[in-house]
Amino acid sequence: MVEFVGFFFFIMNGLFTFFFWALVLYMIASWLIVFNVISPHHPNARQILGFLEQVTNPILEPFRRFIPPMGGLDLSFLVAILVIQGIQGYLLPAAQASMLRLVSG
Repeated sequence: MVEFVGFFFFIMNGLFTFFFWALVLYMIASWLIVFNVISPHHPNARQILGFLEQVTNPILEPFRRFIPPMGGLDLSFLVAILVIQGIQGYLLPAAQASMLRLVSG
């Protein structure tokens, strides 16, 4: 059972890492579009941006309700990244340790 707990938290950490990098890539891509480095009308760019939007919008929407854009900048990215890093750095290890104590008796 201890191995199952370790595997579960390994998968959870991987998911949070995936969402972290999806947010970073979406943030960079949105800046590249704003500065006309890439065109959102290019088929490949549109496909990549569509995927990143589908992955990141469910994460960003709760933050966007409370954090309005300031001067055209969407700061919800930064807050979401900080929350993900906090969960990975503090909550997941604490939850894993608690779960291991519970399982091992």
